[in-house]
Amino acid sequence: MTQIARSTEARGPDFGLYVHIPFCHTKCGYCDFYSVALKDRDTGPLVRSVQRELETRLGRGSFKIRTVFFGGGTPTILPAEQLESVLASVTDSVSPDDLVEFTVEANPATVDDEKTHTLVRGGVTRVSMGAQSFWPEELATLERLHSPEDIAPSVSTLRTGGVDQINLDLIFGIPGQTLATWTASLERAIALEPNHLACYGLTFEPQTPLTAQRNAGRIVPCDENLEADMYLATVEHLASHGYEQYETSSFARPGCRCQHNVLYWRNGPYIGVGPSAAGCFDGRRYKNVADVAGYVRSMQDAGHAEAQVETVTIPMLITEMVMMQLRLVEGLDRADFVRRCQIDPLVQFGDVLERLVAIDKVAVTDDFIKLTPSGRLVADAVIGELTSASPTVERLS
Repeated sequence: MTQIARSTEARGPDFGLYVHIPFCHTKCGYCDFYSVALKDRDTGPLVRSVQRELETRLGRGSFKIRTVFFGGGTPTILPAEQLESVLASVTDSVSPDDLVEFTVEANPATVDDEKTHTLVRGGVTRVSMGAQSFWPEELATLERLHSPEDIAPSVSTLRTGGVDQINLDLIFGIPGQTLATWTASLERAIALEPNHLACYGLTFEPQTPLTAQRNAGRIVPCDENLEADMYLATVEHLASHGYEQYETSSFARPGCRCQHNVLYWRNGPYIGVGPSAAGCFDGRRYKNVADVAGYVRSMQDAGHAEAQVETVTIPMLITEMVMMQLRLVEGLDRADFVRRCQIDPLVQFGDVLERLVAIDKVAVTDDFIKLTPSGRLVADAVIGELTSASPTVERLS
């Protein structure tokens, strides 16, 4: 009989809630998340459908929601009254005694005093802002609409308005970027004193305009060695300014880790609401239809918008725990793996793991299996080797 993975049994009743608002002013050339240009769209039907799904999934209060994350898209481009309404739908369904973090994504120049007050009144404690770069040429390559001069005023507006924590996203490995311009972006970001920085290497995702430009020879990807130097400089530079690296791309002041993302990386249970949003708990994973009109229609006609559903089996969970937990500096929790997958990871990965330890890409302690500093430079390759290791049928007695 196929064993089904039930994450809530091992990790307790704490859930994350993700709400997807897909509207952007324009779609950036590197982005492969489901989003659509706002233009002259009426956002009301989408907002009402999201509220209905929130009520349907959370209305009975059967979930202990610890973290909420509004992503997109750019949620803060909604009109203030609609933003306030959908935030209220969350707070009506989530116990304030349970909630430890409420994050909303924003872009520079999409927050003003009114929007900030709406966020704070709606219970938002954290804003994650897509700064990406402090250089106009690099922002142009990414097809970002804001300018470097928009970033600091937006951070100031949020902080003055009472947002407790602010994250800034930055991207390195942009075509044309140098180590000097990347370091300068880091310095300007640090000067704004964010609580958290997320520093991502640019990925050329399939079927994005940026990838098409690369394939046509109109842009030249950043050299891999230079990108590695940028990453190492990031780790060293942020550590010297008091930011702890706790995940491959995430750096936080003490006490300011993104708890919602940690829940994902620890393979905790979560609920997704909105077009293209996914949820996973009790061995069941679903994904909503990735289309605004289709989502609205499905919510009206069927009362849900699930387009894909699958059962998460133990072999699937084994792969997913390796892929997610090795992103964390702390690493894969061995005891958690045994509880949830019914096998010791040292047995599961056997000779492959021993070889990776021997070449200093992975370290094993009594409690964790983790990437070494050199292993993090080739994390995708290391994780790929482990997840492709032949599964064993041996189980704990």
